[in-house]
Amino acid sequence: MTASAPNILIWLIAGLATAGVLARPFRWPEAVWAVAGAAFLFALGLLTPMQGLKAVGEGADVYLFLIGMMLLSEIARREGLFDAVAAFAVNLARGSTARLFLLIYALGVVTTAFLSNDATAVVLTPAVFAAARKAQAQALPLLVICAFVANAASFVLPISNPANLVLYASHTPPLLDWLRRFALPSAAAILATYAALRWMERKALQGPCARDVAQPRLTAGGWTALTGIGVTAAALLGVSSLNGQLGLPTCLLGVGTTAVVLLRARSSPLPVLKGVSWSVLPLVAGLFVLVAGLGETGVITALAAALRRAAATSPGGAAAAAGAILALASNLMNNLPAGLVAARALAGAHPPGVVTDALLIGVDVGPNLSITGSLATILWLTAIRREGEGVGFWRFLKLGALAMPLALIPAIAVRIALGG
Repeated sequence: MTASAPNILIWLIAGLATAGVLARPFRWPEAVWAVAGAAFLFALGLLTPMQGLKAVGEGADVYLFLIGMMLLSEIARREGLFDAVAAFAVNLARGSTARLFLLIYALGVVTTAFLSNDATAVVLTPAVFAAARKAQAQALPLLVICAFVANAASFVLPISNPANLVLYASHTPPLLDWLRRFALPSAAAILATYAALRWMERKALQGPCARDVAQPRLTAGGWTALTGIGVTAAALLGVSSLNGQLGLPTCLLGVGTTAVVLLRARSSPLPVLKGVSWSVLPLVAGLFVLVAGLGETGVITALAAALRRAAATSPGGAAAAAGAILALASNLMNNLPAGLVAARALAGAHPPGVVTDALLIGVDVGPNLSITGSLATILWLTAIRREGEGVGFWRFLKLGALAMPLALIPAIAVRIALGG
């Protein structure tokens, strides 16, 4: 890595674009800043159009996955599935806000494990907002569950976070080996995150909430949406066990479920398409291009060499340090580009499995520190803004400063203790 003028310019553009994504100056969408950064790389000749197309193409599986999940979420919302789930959860809580908090957290763990952290952000968040409204409870203490559990539970299974598949590329461990390596660290992260959130939100959870709310009858479209979500979860688990890519099956099932609902109701697809947050796609594409630009500076080669040296000296120490550094880096540049950089560094370093696994924990749990640390959290922000809610940077950081380290440290420590 050299400090040449082109390299310095690439770093400057990538840094400013990332800052724009994090801070959203002028309240412009995150995608504007990522795409603008990518455009400057092309305009200044720092990346060729072919390099840019290749970088955008590397995100094809992520785009397909997000399209499928966003369509499932929107059709489920329109068909009243979220209202029905919300009423069921509120009645099960029997007037206890604290019990409702626990139920939502448990549902978030299951959703994340079997449908991915992005699904928790996109699919579960509207249901939680509906539950808060029906329970006449403060919405934000319940909504933050979706943001935090989406990351804390995102390495229960390989499918729990698309970043898992990015980091391991074509070398994702078989399911039983994955469970051996990650079951206990996942449990540590999930329990620690729950304890931190429960303690931080204890005042908001003291009072009672509404009970015995009317249970809406699920329409045929609602049942179809629910079936589509269930089939998608089963398909993702099956495809993952075969080490296949998740994007295409998710997209096909999302499109198929939406089509069946609309055809049965003889409805136009336009309202559904308008309800989808399409801006997340250019955001992801822009981030992929920015990472490609960073690769041209030689930083990935330098990181691979440093990782290789550290792992040769002390695998456990390298695992702890690498996981912590990547966790912090995920908040500085979002975990998607951070994970891409880590994946390319791993390809050049070939470290022991414990180091790779610690990096995975860092890129999955680390983003819980800040409001734009992960793509799932950005999707969550989009979802709550749509419902008229919002959360500031400092409000989220106050939670994350406690929840993230309490989950990250024991999760990595348990993984190192397991060895291998």
